[in-house]
Amino acid sequence: MKASRLRLLMNLWPPFACSGIRVERIADDFSAVRVALHQRWYNRNYVGSHFGGSLFAMTDPFFMMMLLHQLGSDYIVWDKAAHIEFVKPGRGTVTADFYLDADTVASLRAAADRGERVRHWFEVAVHGTDGEVVAKVRKQLYIRHKRPVDGAGQPE
Repeated sequence: MKASRLRLLMNLWPPFACSGIRVERIADDFSAVRVALHQRWYNRNYVGSHFGGSLFAMTDPFFMMMLLHQLGSDYIVWDKAAHIEFVKPGRGTVTADFYLDADTVASLRAAADRGERVRHWFEVAVHGTDGEVVAKVRKQLYIRHKRPVDGAGQPE
């Protein structure tokens, strides 16, 4: 699926559309994504800042989706674990910028091609309009080749 179409569909997806989450940009090669969370009356917590669940939701699927598109259909990529640290209250519009560099993708592909079941941590920060970090999110992904591979990295 093309990045532009995926962006459109994600912005129509009820968990995002009904939460104030907007995918602003997906790079054509899926190496970068920018997501914004707009504060509304329905996504504030008891003290008037962003609800923590919304902050986490805005970061949830992107590293997995980016890596799936980068690796291709011969690989399995699953979310394995996650951690969020709330640094300061978020108000107004907050953003998260996801990056997946080619060296990391190549390293993960090589490990999976050797038959390893790879676990890798990715990190993203959520920033307020003032540029300060509101939250830090870590996601652990599980990656493996769909078919067993031989010693030369070729499917058996």
